[in-house]
Order: sequence, then C-alpha cells, then structure tokens
Amino acid sequence: MNKLYPNAEAALEGLLHDGMTICAGGFGLCGIPERLIDAIEASGVQKLTIASNNAGIDGQGLGKLLRSRQVAKMISSYVGENKEFERQYLSGELEVEFCPQGTLAERCRAGGAGIPGFYTKTGVGTLIAEGKEVKQFDGEDYILERGIRADLSIIKGWKADEAGNLIFRKTARNFNQPMATAANFCVAEVEEVVPVGSLDPDAIHLPGIYVKRMIVGAPYDKQIEFRTVRERV
Repeated sequence: MNKLYPNAEAALEGLLHDGMTICAGGFGLCGIPERLIDAIEASGVQKLTIASNNAGIDGQGLGKLLRSRQVAKMISSYVGENKEFERQYLSGELEVEFCPQGTLAERCRAGGAGIPGFYTKTGVGTLIAEGKEVKQFDGEDYILERGIRADLSIIKGWKADEAGNLIFRKTARNFNQPMATAANFCVAEVEEVVPVGSLDPDAIHLPGIYVKRMIVGAPYDKQIEFRTVRERV
C-alpha cells in the first residue's frame, strides 16, 4: 500500500465532513501538522469538534480554523495564548470542554487502546468533576473520565519510512503519539521519508500500522510563540 500522498489536500480527500471530530497533535506551535491544518481550512468543512492541547495562537496553528469559524467545540487543556479563542468562548460562539493536560493525554491514549473510560483523582472536588461519576477506591474519591475516539487524527512527525513507521523529534513528540492512535484514520505530515529498513526499529515511536496516509510537509518556517531577548547594554 502506498501511504505517501503528493500534498495535504490529496491526503485528506474523502475524509472530511461537517460535524466530525478531529484529534490534533502538537503543543502550541511545536509539532503541529501545519500543512494539514491549512488544507482543512481550505476545504471549508464546518462544525468541527477538535481535541487538542490548545488552539495555537491567533492566526497560527488551529487558530486559523477558529478565525474561519470552522470549529464548533474544542476539547483542550490550555487556551491562554489565543485571544480569538477567548472572544468566541465568552460570546457563546464556541463550546469548550476544559480538560486537565494529563487527563487529556490519557483520554486519547485510552481511546486508542479501546478503553472507554478510567478513574482519576485529578479534578476531584473542582468544576472538572461536575456531572461526572465519582467512585471510591481505598477510601479516596476518583472521577470517571471517558476515552476520546475521533473520526480523524492529524499529526506531525520528523522522519518516517515508506511504511509509515514514524519518529518524532524531541519535544515535538508531545501529544502527537496519543492523538495518532485515538482516531479511526490517522494522517501524518513529516519532514522526511526514507526507505523501509533505514530506521532503527528500536527508535520507532509510532508503528506504521496506525498511519494510513502521509505527506512530506517540508520545508517549514519554524514559528516562535514568544521571542524573548536581552536588552542591549
């Protein structure tokens, strides 16, 4: 099976529809599937539910889909760097399900492992616990969190072989790995594709069985969320 597609539009063909749920890898602007996000924006698909650690920043990353009003709901843990996110949420235009960061990662990992739910102490006694089942283990309260299962996951990798076995680079690994397994269909964009057998099997972070389609997105213009420099003396 040829998993490599010529561009993001081709890789997403037949996969997008209104009202779908998408798991998106990345953390801020680190390890985000930029080309795939651009193709989703260009497609005009509407009423998306997106599970992602955050929504990027204004006009970058998933912030592009907020700007174009294509997102109906975000399942996120950190949203502090996006003013448009804040505006849409406070005005009632965007539904938001806040989720602690570790819980979000585990909800996606659980979804990928076929686990419908799990109990955690995180959020007990807070707004996070409202409406959720509480159960005691060894005399302590835990809340039930549901696993996340999406229609599509979009992820960013560093290097892959032609079979889709994939390596993430340093902190860009972040949410990409659990998101990849949490959907019925995973599309990856990578910086380089090498022949099968070129990668050390012990170095593989995501087995190719999870990756259905791939594109090479390079070259990338590395974006920086905050540029901090010293004042000249």
